[in-house]
Amino acid sequence: MNASRTLELTPVGTACCEPSAPPALTAEDVADRAVVFKALADPNRLRLLSIVKNAPGGEACVCDLTEPLNLGQPTVSHHLKIMVDAGLLHREKRGTWAYYSLVEGALDRVTGLVESL
Repeated sequence: MNASRTLELTPVGTACCEPSAPPALTAEDVADRAVVFKALADPNRLRLLSIVKNAPGGEACVCDLTEPLNLGQPTVSHHLKIMVDAGLLHREKRGTWAYYSLVEGALDRVTGLVESL
C-alpha cells in the first residue's frame, strides 16, 4: 500500500516558523556598536589606546605616538581619528600638535556594549 504524500510549500518570503524572541538590538544599535568594535579590532589602535591611557597626565602628543608603533605620522593620525570618531579618544589641538586623551567613561561604555549583546 502506497500512501501518497503531498508537499506543502511555504510561499516565498514567508518564514516557516515564528522567531523565538524579538531581536535584542536594533539595526541602529548594531551599527553604533560596530563602529566601536571596528575601532578596537586593529592591533595598532589597541596599542595607541593603551599608550594614551597610560601616558603621564592621561594624554599623549601625536608626535610621541609614532615611534612606539614604528609608523609614520599620517598613519598614526588616521588610527587616532578612527578612535576619536568612535568616541574613545578626545583630541585637543595645541599649536601645531594634537594631544589625545581617553574620553571619560569610554572603556566602561565599551564594557556595557559587550554586556548588552
